[in-house]
Amino acid sequence: MSKEKPSFIKWIQTGKVNKKLCIFVFMLFPLLLLVVFTYVPFLKMFQFSFYEMKYIGAREFVGLDNYAEVFSREDCFQALKLSGYYIVASFVQLAVALWFASLLSFKTHGGGLFKGFMFFPYLVCGIAVGFIFKFFYTRGFVLDTVLQWCGFNLESLPYWLKDKSINNISIAATSVWRYMGQNMVLFIGAIMSVDDSLYEAAAIDGANGWAKFRYIIFPSIKTIIVLNMILAITGSLSVFEPPYVITNGSFGTGTYFVVMNELAHENQKVGLASAMAIVLLVLIFIATLIQKFIEAYFLGVGDKDSIRYQRRQKKIERERWEATKAAQNAKGGR
Repeated sequence: MSKEKPSFIKWIQTGKVNKKLCIFVFMLFPLLLLVVFTYVPFLKMFQFSFYEMKYIGAREFVGLDNYAEVFSREDCFQALKLSGYYIVASFVQLAVALWFASLLSFKTHGGGLFKGFMFFPYLVCGIAVGFIFKFFYTRGFVLDTVLQWCGFNLESLPYWLKDKSINNISIAATSVWRYMGQNMVLFIGAIMSVDDSLYEAAAIDGANGWAKFRYIIFPSIKTIIVLNMILAITGSLSVFEPPYVITNGSFGTGTYFVVMNELAHENQKVGLASAMAIVLLVLIFIATLIQKFIEAYFLGVGDKDSIRYQRRQKKIERERWEATKAAQNAKGGR
């Protein structure tokens, strides 16, 4: 007797087909949303970068003229230079976050409350943070009042948002306040995943706090440190909210995104702004590659794929070969 072919309903109810169908259905909608709201707009923006156009009206194909203008405009590269302030601030907040995380990962009085206070600024939206520090830095307001309590004269204090020698430092400091708690929590989670037996063995050997950090904590969480560094640097290249809300980009505080927003929405140069966005994407990609290379070389991040690991393996193999050759020569000379 020939076996009857299963019906479509029975076939689709089988475990193997049902499993694949569930995977397909659960992946379909997220991928659809990703394509519609991310990849299609990106492709349209890439297309717009070759046109001289406004949001409404005729379009004129200009080829690479927009990209040439990006590299020739002084305000674009002046805005990129300001990213250096935010990169330095990002390293400061990562260092402070790692220091607090190393302290709060172990039992401390009031540690939970302190973690909550430190993490709270990250929950505040960027626009609100901008308004907070706008009033914080305003002449005669919070910061100036506190400094006067400490004995400073108001006339000797700089204009924190108007003085071009200090205003970018003041605005970049807001990112330290906002993101330090987030990085601290990430570091604490990574540190608490380290095996407790390593700390116990180090304590038996008489290791101090710095030795524990250098030989146990840092090697165990360097992957998280690298991830946070990549996110911090790429975020520093695309800062928008603090300078836009606090100073609206005036007094030399306009970052790359602020200039791009001004060109796109105020001057209606959509094609030029799109070209600026593509250039920024390429710069972030290059910065990430350079950072990954440096970290792989100096920190050994990437394990077997790291340059330092490969060089160490070659050195070990060369030493083994030299030892083997020396042993053979010694044996032949007997």
